[in-house]
Amino acid sequence: MTWLNAIAQGMLLGGVFAMAAAGLSLIFGVMRVANLAHGDLMILGGYVASVAAVSLHIPVALTVLVSMAAVGGLGYLVQRTLLDRAMGLSEFAPLMVTFGISVIIPNVLVQLFSNDSKPLGIGSLGTASIRVGSDLAIGWFPLITVVAAVAVLAALHVFLYRTQSGRIVRATADDRAVVRLMGVDNRKVYALTSVIAFATVALAGTLYTMRQGGVTPYEGQLTVLFAFEVVIIGGLGSLWGTLAGGMVLGIAQSVGAQISPDLPLLAGHLVFLAILVFRPQGLFGRSVLA
Repeated sequence: MTWLNAIAQGMLLGGVFAMAAAGLSLIFGVMRVANLAHGDLMILGGYVASVAAVSLHIPVALTVLVSMAAVGGLGYLVQRTLLDRAMGLSEFAPLMVTFGISVIIPNVLVQLFSNDSKPLGIGSLGTASIRVGSDLAIGWFPLITVVAAVAVLAALHVFLYRTQSGRIVRATADDRAVVRLMGVDNRKVYALTSVIAFATVALAGTLYTMRQGGVTPYEGQLTVLFAFEVVIIGGLGSLWGTLAGGMVLGIAQSVGAQISPDLPLLAGHLVFLAILVFRPQGLFGRSVLA
């Protein structure tokens, strides 16, 4: 039961990882941009939700929508004012833009809120659990996070494969030159992609902050590493692979913690390296946005 509990907790943790990596997978799949600011945007989403709840007295459940709207709007501005120009310069220019954003966000947060943890409590829901046997308990909120991650990935899948806008996004990911010849402005497609990706990472950041009880400005430097590992483990551009990658990384860290409190991060990194060595395309690596 001890190891079963470790695997179960790892899967619940994997829901957080998958949620965090969904937007990263989408941006890379469509725009071929590795967003180095992804983790910091996730933390920004948590801060927006915390400010909305504590300072504006918005109900905690509604802060999710506030955070998604604010960070999604930021995504539109970043894409239209910075990334569009950078993508026209060189392959490395967008990478430098996202790196600059990753430096700016935590420093601005420190200036505004200091380096102290910004709380976002969820009351008794944070400790409520479902008892499965005498040695296994599943937390309600981690379970909600997993369900939310699956729902987000399913919604993205439906959008990409069942809507006209989604088909245009996929076509742009395959060949933006041909899409332009068909009369589609690929810049608008990229703006839509950025809004969705930023809103998704804001949702992940809000749920992460709720789960942790608070967040600090520089946590994004670690969460972006987890997000990249999840995307690579699952397979670049594969949405459902992102979910699988999150579960694999979560279970690896949880099992590592069961062996020794010093091993969670190392265990996750070792699994990541093993995937790179033996299956570099990832577990579900196929075509873009498969």
